[in-house]
Parts: sequence; C-alpha cells; structure tokens
Amino acid sequence: MTTLTLHATGPEPPGEVWERYAVPARWPEWAPQITGVDLPVGRLAAGVRGRVHAPLGVALPFVVDSVDEAARRWSWTVAAGPVRLRLLHWVADGPDGGSTTGLRVRGPAPLVLGYAPLARWALGRLVHPLR
Repeated sequence: MTTLTLHATGPEPPGEVWERYAVPARWPEWAPQITGVDLPVGRLAAGVRGRVHAPLGVALPFVVDSVDEAARRWSWTVAAGPVRLRLLHWVADGPDGGSTTGLRVRGPAPLVLGYAPLARWALGRLVHPLR
C-alpha cells in the first residue's frame, strides 16, 4: 500500500471550494476524470453509497466514510473490483487568501501513482474559477 498527499492553492474562497466537494453533482464541473455521480442524496453524508462515473463508461462504487462540514473534511472509499482506494479531502484558508485543498490517497502503488496526475489537475481546477 502507498499513501500520497497532494495540495493545490488558488483564489476561490474556502466556502465555495467546500461546496464543490459537498455537492457531488458538481464534481464533473472541476474533476475531468468524473463524468457523473449517482447518489441518493444531494449532499455528502457519512455512510451514503453511490457510483462515480468516469470516461469510457467506467462506473465505480463508493461509500462516503466521513464528513465534517465544520472542518471542511471528508473521506470516501472507491472500489475498482477487489481493489480499494481510500481518499481524504480537506479545504483550508489559503496562505494569501483564497483556499488550499488537499488530498491524501491510499491504495496499491500502481493505482495511486497512476491517479496522481489526474488528481493534481482536478485539485488545481477546484480552487480556481470555473469556466
């Protein structure tokens, strides 16, 4: 197992960045690796199960493990067959205004390292104005 932590800082306020996480229907706005989300609720909640859709018709089941709205932190586990990735996300005030977001992903090294470039790209989009 490998753990990788990534960060991105940008001008969007922390409240807006958190909302982009907290409302899964918004994930495709900033995460190019996500084309849709099936979830029985409109906002992240611990214990909720859903499916995240990726390009080429790939759909992966997930469960939201924890959500802390006040701390702007949440975690989830995504399944790819028998393989699991655990992802922890957080949003904080940026050092010069705006926000900083972080992602800690844990799983098999090839999957974690293969996902890293897409995750970096998505995190950068998350903290900047959407086009």
